[in-house]
Amino acid sequence: MSILRRIAMLPLATLMPAFAGESHWPAASAPAVPDADGYAVIANAALPPTRQSVYKAVFDATQAAAEPGKLVPALNMAGSELNALAASHVPLANAHFAVVFHGAAMIGILRDEAYRAKFGIANPNLDAIRTMKAAGVEFFVCGQNLAADNVDPATLVPEVKVASDALLVLMTYQNRGYALLSF
Repeated sequence: MSILRRIAMLPLATLMPAFAGESHWPAASAPAVPDADGYAVIANAALPPTRQSVYKAVFDATQAAAEPGKLVPALNMAGSELNALAASHVPLANAHFAVVFHGAAMIGILRDEAYRAKFGIANPNLDAIRTMKAAGVEFFVCGQNLAADNVDPATLVPEVKVASDALLVLMTYQNRGYALLSF
């Protein structure tokens, strides 16, 4: 393997000189969804969030969390984007988000009792779901997936609506001009 190829494969942090002292970047904050990743407001950034813009996204939630105590990736990303808007003083009314669960991500929408029975810990996704629901985020789960896996809808959190089919929900939102973000 060439030296340039080996260098290209190194993490960026190993290529940058070490800086003494404090960070040169602002601290990240999570003002809208504390359980999700925070957002660092970058001064003079290209295409920063604006108070006048409307942000429409449908999050395709297919991946389970890396471990039971973590958020489902799509929930984390939706919450992180709400944090980005809130930290940038964009009204959350300008965020039109939907999250569509199917596949392995459905584990994150189990009621706490069902999650505890499976993993022995509380469902870490519940506070984020409730916070995002209060901010106007819509949540759906694939009815086809529930039927195929014989999942009782009563084991799922009430904030999530059972849709006929996840892919039809994704197409419907895309036809309405929503950006598709898959996690």
